[in-house]
Amino acid sequence: MPNFPSELLDGYRAFSSGRLAAERFRYARLAEMGQKPSVMVIGCCDSRAAPETIFDARPGELFVVRNVANLVPPYEPTGEYHGTSAALEFAVQALKVQHIVVLGHGRCGGIAAFRDTHPEPLSPGDFIGRWIALLEPASEKLEARDEASLDPQTAMEYAGVRQSIENLRTFPYIKSLEEGGKLHLHGAWFDISNGELRVLDKETGVFSAVPAL
Repeated sequence: MPNFPSELLDGYRAFSSGRLAAERFRYARLAEMGQKPSVMVIGCCDSRAAPETIFDARPGELFVVRNVANLVPPYEPTGEYHGTSAALEFAVQALKVQHIVVLGHGRCGGIAAFRDTHPEPLSPGDFIGRWIALLEPASEKLEARDEASLDPQTAMEYAGVRQSIENLRTFPYIKSLEEGGKLHLHGAWFDISNGELRVLDKETGVFSAVPAL
């Protein structure tokens, strides 16, 4: 297998002899019955913040979509390509998930790029620049919040999660299901430096650490 990354081949072999062997029946059942996760996670592409690892999930337990800075765009039924919106549509309308979690994380490169007032485009298309512009409303709301004790990067990471939850509610079917108590929206933030998970309080808008065992 020339040029295929050797670390991936080694990882697959370890998976095949370890987890796959231990959960072969589960994989076979998922293949036969299909997936039916109750939770969707919208996470960041960052290689350090994989939701399946953070939540120690088994195969079939999480429906995950990842993008730069774990963003949810507002509902826009246009003829453009909408990867995250398509994943939402499938998770909510077809899989009938009961929970959607927007998972932010510390040291997020997408958030850092947004905070850079004059970022240099990485290509003529400037796809990242246009994508992270979705954070503009979050940045404006951030100034009204009392989070002076937080460093600006973390505060913006929190604000991005809150904004994505607001944007979720612009999808008519999500808003309707949430109001009917059939779908629940959550925010969370993972600190890659120490492994701490913080969960957004829906009433106060504050992120609080999950107690360790």
